[in-house]
Amino acid sequence: MTPTPATAAAAFALVVLGVVALFLLLGTYNAIVALRNRIAKAWANIDVALRQRHDELPNLVEAVRDLMAFERDVLLEVTRARAAYSANDPVPAMAATSDVTSQAVRHLFAVVERYPELRSAENVATLQAEIARLEDVIADRRELYNDQVFRYNTRIGQVPARLLVPLFGWRPEPFFAATKDERSNPRAELSAD
Repeated sequence: MTPTPATAAAAFALVVLGVVALFLLLGTYNAIVALRNRIAKAWANIDVALRQRHDELPNLVEAVRDLMAFERDVLLEVTRARAAYSANDPVPAMAATSDVTSQAVRHLFAVVERYPELRSAENVATLQAEIARLEDVIADRRELYNDQVFRYNTRIGQVPARLLVPLFGWRPEPFFAATKDERSNPRAELSAD
């Protein structure tokens, strides 16, 4: 039995439709995998900067400790923030810890500015510049991470990826964002009690 031209055309159309659907599926899957890998890379870059800051903070605290004997609260704030860091925490917890640490560092820098002997100490100035540089690096990397998360979350929410979400178990990734409490204005008053 020979197929009729209409049957052959219908079979050809189904094959073309199947090939297009397969390419769409593969293209979508590969794009999601690429986005997930970019998120992982962006997070690893943030983690490196967080660890560098984590390693530099004790040096700064030690450098200013003797000259700031009566500013113990500021030093304790930085020390507590540093101690709260854990590379094993989930992204939201690490974001919160990072924000608290950044606030503590800004607070310490503000206090250091009040003491000419600290500002003129070369090791303090060098450490302060390095930590300020790391804060900028963290902010830049955080922005890149959040951009990749936005792209990924948007992609898995759109068709055709949305149809594949149950099949592959893709879940939205959390942004590296501050909580409501951390977005509030930090304490601006510095006392020398």
